[in-house]
Amino acid sequence: MQVNRIIIGVSFVWLLVSFWHRNELPSTSKRPFDVEFNGVNYSVAPEYAYDITGMIVSYRHHDGNSRMHSRANDHLNMLDVCVIWGDNPKNERLHKISFWNGIFTCNVKTRDQQAWDAFDMTQLSNNHLVSDDEFIRKQARKIKVGDQVRIKGYLASYGGEGGGKRGTSTTRTDTGDGACETIYVEQFKIVRPATSYWRISMWISLALLLTGLVVHFSRPYRPY
Repeated sequence: MQVNRIIIGVSFVWLLVSFWHRNELPSTSKRPFDVEFNGVNYSVAPEYAYDITGMIVSYRHHDGNSRMHSRANDHLNMLDVCVIWGDNPKNERLHKISFWNGIFTCNVKTRDQQAWDAFDMTQLSNNHLVSDDEFIRKQARKIKVGDQVRIKGYLASYGGEGGGKRGTSTTRTDTGDGACETIYVEQFKIVRPATSYWRISMWISLALLLTGLVVHFSRPYRPY
């Protein structure tokens, strides 16, 4: 019975500690490292291993040679992508919500109270994607709104020569400046491309239009 009481006591303490730490992200043993991209050296400091799958609702490709990224000498940030997951993609009034990316932000707006009440802001994140891998950067350029993507890598802070340092969020409950996840990307995959009747209709109508124009201009000229 003494052994059983010890087991109960130890397991109870173990349960409390495990419950308290249940939402912590998996830590990483990957040490800080340096990468070179576009002639600039960057220091990357991984904090947590990270793996996210979600549906793209807005995005913004970045050109490191323009505006704020140029002033910060930041060529490593290839893309900001805003994704949703969980119950949000199943929101029947999701089409009533507008999403758009600023330079460093994901913005959400709706006048539909029902749509807003059914939307969970903790199941949305704006992700600063950084990579020095040309294949990953090429894959990221293919994305469209509605695509389901999987991103694997590390939540990390980074900084380059002559520029500032960018950190990362590690919680779902923060808002405002600093609430975005900064991900050093090691794998990027479009799990399921977006499809819709309107998108299919667009390509069919474009094909018909081009065919009609080719036929029209290939016919001999006939003055009226």
